[in-house]
Amino acid sequence: MTDHTNETTATVPVPLNVAVLTVSDTRTGDTDTSGQYLAEVLRAAGHNLMERKIVPDDVYQLRAQVSLWIADPAVQVVLTTGGTGFSGRDSTPEALQPLFDKQVEGFGELFRAVSLQEIGSSTIQSRALAGLANNTLVCCVPGSTGACRTAWEQILCEQLDSNFRPCNFVTHLQRG
Repeated sequence: MTDHTNETTATVPVPLNVAVLTVSDTRTGDTDTSGQYLAEVLRAAGHNLMERKIVPDDVYQLRAQVSLWIADPAVQVVLTTGGTGFSGRDSTPEALQPLFDKQVEGFGELFRAVSLQEIGSSTIQSRALAGLANNTLVCCVPGSTGACRTAWEQILCEQLDSNFRPCNFVTHLQRG
């Protein structure tokens, strides 16, 4: 039987270059607690915050901003928060799924599974998703700070850690 625990090694974790995008029609730099949370935890984990922006919940503005980051060889990860629900303006999945070369099928499933413990069946209304585009990992989580915390603590902190075993996304994010 294989041991799938996270065995620690003496290797220094590889810092990743991460962009954070908040999708919202109402938040500002002062009221964007979700984007602020993601920026803080990724820095605390040793990653580099390349850029942080807020865009309205508009398919084309969202797609344009994320496309710029996907095309930038310096950006390895894009974390988006917001626009993953079912309201009329929620459009993150529709905007970003067409950009993916490969969808990370298990991301949304795992997010909903871990958030079930926190918010019960309401998790079914989350359309969290992730994919790889031009060797850039794009992860889209709901807009609440609690959902961002769940995604970071239960999925992202491990998958963005080059020392996490048996596997992580860092090796997929190398360019060239």
